[in-house]
Amino acid sequence: MFALALGLCAAGLYAAPAARAASEGCGGRLARTLPFPTGEVRVYKSRTQACALAVARVPGERRRMAVSIQPRGGVPVTDAGLFTRYAGPVTVGAINRCVYVKGSVGAGSVDSGWILC
Repeated sequence: MFALALGLCAAGLYAAPAARAASEGCGGRLARTLPFPTGEVRVYKSRTQACALAVARVPGERRRMAVSIQPRGGVPVTDAGLFTRYAGPVTVGAINRCVYVKGSVGAGSVDSGWILC
């Protein structure tokens, strides 16, 4: 039993940074992936919430990253700064509401338009 628990802990420690970031940050299912040259924005949806992360294609050096998510009729929630792997997660209530997602890593960026309607 102890060996199994130790193995599971080790697997979590050696998971890829992007996979670990996504699993720790947002709940729900992966609804969209928005790729761009320097990374991607991952959008997750649960029954009541939408969540987004901007993930660097190549983690390592500290660089400017930002992610924001806005429910239709609401205000955007943003996380921005100098990060090595990802910006976010940012979460909003999104029961029967479209969301608008923006993300950037370094010089690359993407925006979704209104999605998850």
